[in-house]
Amino acid sequence: MEDHLLGWLRTLDEDRLGRILANRPDAIAAPWPRRLDTLAHRLGNGSAVTDVLRTLPLPCLQLAEAALALTRPTPRTLAAFLGTPVRDVTTWLERLHDHALAWPGGDGEIHLAEGATRWWTAPLGLGEPLEHYLNSWSISNDALRALARNLGLPAHGNKRQTIARVIGALSDGERVRQLVGDAPDGTAALLERFTWHGPTLDVDGGRFVTHGTPERWCADHGLLFRPSWHVAEIPREVALGLRGPDHHPPFRPVPPEVATIPVDPEEVDHLMTLAAPHVVERCAALLDNTSKTPLPLLRTGGVGVREVRRVAKETGCDEDETRLLLEVCAVARLLAWDERSGGLIPTERYDRWRLDEGSARLRVLLAAWWRMERSSLRKTDGKYGTVLGDDPSGSAVARVRRAALSALARLPAGTAYADRVSLVANVHWHAPLIDLPLLRACAPAVLDEARLLGLLANDALTDLGRALAGLTVAPGDENDDAVPMVEHDPALVEAATRALASVRRSALFGPDLTAVVTGPPAAELAALLDRAAERESRGAASVWRFTTESVRRALDRGHDADELLDELSAVGTIPQPLEYLVRDTARRHGEVTVTTVGCIVQAADTALLAEIAAHRKLARLGLRLIAGAVLVSSAPADRTLSALREAGYAPVPVPDTGEITIQRVRAEEPGHGKLVLLPGGQVAELTEYPGLDVEPPSHVLAEPPPDPYEHARRLIAAGRNDESRNGRTWAVIGRMATRLPTAQQSLLGFVVDRGVRAGITLTGGLTATISHGELKGAALDAWCEEAGDYLEFPLAEIVEVRGAY
Repeated sequence: MEDHLLGWLRTLDEDRLGRILANRPDAIAAPWPRRLDTLAHRLGNGSAVTDVLRTLPLPCLQLAEAALALTRPTPRTLAAFLGTPVRDVTTWLERLHDHALAWPGGDGEIHLAEGATRWWTAPLGLGEPLEHYLNSWSISNDALRALARNLGLPAHGNKRQTIARVIGALSDGERVRQLVGDAPDGTAALLERFTWHGPTLDVDGGRFVTHGTPERWCADHGLLFRPSWHVAEIPREVALGLRGPDHHPPFRPVPPEVATIPVDPEEVDHLMTLAAPHVVERCAALLDNTSKTPLPLLRTGGVGVREVRRVAKETGCDEDETRLLLEVCAVARLLAWDERSGGLIPTERYDRWRLDEGSARLRVLLAAWWRMERSSLRKTDGKYGTVLGDDPSGSAVARVRRAALSALARLPAGTAYADRVSLVANVHWHAPLIDLPLLRACAPAVLDEARLLGLLANDALTDLGRALAGLTVAPGDENDDAVPMVEHDPALVEAATRALASVRRSALFGPDLTAVVTGPPAAELAALLDRAAERESRGAASVWRFTTESVRRALDRGHDADELLDELSAVGTIPQPLEYLVRDTARRHGEVTVTTVGCIVQAADTALLAEIAAHRKLARLGLRLIAGAVLVSSAPADRTLSALREAGYAPVPVPDTGEITIQRVRAEEPGHGKLVLLPGGQVAELTEYPGLDVEPPSHVLAEPPPDPYEHARRLIAAGRNDESRNGRTWAVIGRMATRLPTAQQSLLGFVVDRGVRAGITLTGGLTATISHGELKGAALDAWCEEAGDYLEFPLAEIVEVRGAY
């Protein structure tokens, strides 16, 4: 099959080949191919073909399946088979050609990529062609002749001639139907079951060897074949003949319309500018809450409902919003498991995120949602799933999300979808390989999540949603640590900046001890007011009220009166009643003190305790006498014991019971790397988590692939030189790479002729992993994995070649 594809690629012009490369970015991903044979190998890769099939609309898949059902399909026979005009078939065939999933042969026959043929094991519910059964080793020449005679065909000639006659007879639908009309009673019903519910069914094997039964008659006339005793199959040509000339497989070249209603674009834009800042602000509040109270996980994985409700209450979010944002933050690696705290806490990445500008913070969250392999708001049997629990649907949920937003992006400007049923039907037409029950279950949840994130407003896609739906780069999966190509997409950057342009960074303080923000508050402003006041309302305008309790809460978090008033005056004019409230609360703050004590040291000799308290080597313990026979230490009991023993004393540990206990000292376990949350509430250790011990490196964007049309030009030019290249690889390497033994010269030749990977060492000790090589004079021009680009290596300086796996 790959040879057929390569032969077709060699006939293409630059425009057609450029379209294929533009539609198949997997084919020109690094290391991008430089020869047509390497390109053909990539285009025919089974997993890559499967991924491309997921992106194609329904007519492409129906056309490919119908082509697999025909023996030698052409555009004209396909059109007749589908009962549609040839122009409709040609239009969608061109789409398959532009993705290198199908291509025409020299005689007009349509060839399909091998990966596509593996997708449908029984296209249109049809079995294997007759040739598959008649060429089987289990059918003898005598059996073939007997079959020919039963069909009224000449039985002379060799096996190939007999097979051709049988195939010709049973491929004639009219003849097959007439044959079945003269069959014994029960035969038509038997074959109808195989025709419409086959091609493979369980049978009673004994009836196939009993004279006079419909099963024996069908087997004697080549209408059914048995691969095993209790299993029978109907050949493809027989089933098509029995379905009749009026049967046409389903073919829907036009998508179902989405019912729409007009909306005000300005209102949609306004709602986006309210929702987007709210998302950033609420995420900051959730993460700040988990930094104070780590979020525990259930034994079965995920976060329990009680914890979700507690966080929602303490942060002022509703429960749905909390569910969604907790999962988004975990996928964005802003929230992770910490063994010492026994719960989820913000990561070092969060420390960098909160210092970034608002647009960048929003893009991090949207990119995480775009690749998230779970649906936060989907209900099963009326109940939500566990937050951060395992979702068996996995990546299929992410495909539903992207397909739904893409369908909304295709709606005309100024319109919104009117009902979800027509929207789901349209989404399924454009992405037919998504499981329909899953799509129906996930689509409402995806739309609700998009609304909370500011991607959808009044059932219409906002500019943020359009930017996300229009991404051309791969979104990555849930386990990616970073997706800078998504976060730095120019369209998304522009939309996110505009969505946050209207945030307010100042407040109006009133003499009634309120603060009003007339518009969406910036995350920093909202965090400040949340620390010092109680939020009373949110929306187009947000209101906070200062109380004695709220000011005391701010003082409890480390602020003093002057510092708090300075921060508030930086965002607005402080009225006198508010200043009085802050200073009066601060005046009473600290009337009662509470001291943390690591442990207590007791002795009957008060002079000994006084000596210990005054010991210079024990100063680091923070020892203080609080009574004649009681000494308190700020260090834990184990550290205090160790320090006293080092100073020459002989202390013993005493638990709460008052009994002396001697414990064996256990060796300290080695420290661990950062633990990050994975699907199902599981954790994985990252020993080199970005920003753990070193300054975080800035995002490095990968070298983009070459322009598809320019690369098509280079491939065609290289194809013209293939003939001159063939046969000279070994001669050049043998003459120039004189430092290599013969076996290593051969391996280097495979790097050139077959694109295999190998490790090389140069005279200066430099090593590299190379592949996809070409000879350029006295140098090897090959892809260097360490450099991420094609480099030239002098053949005379290569001292070693080794296999790389």
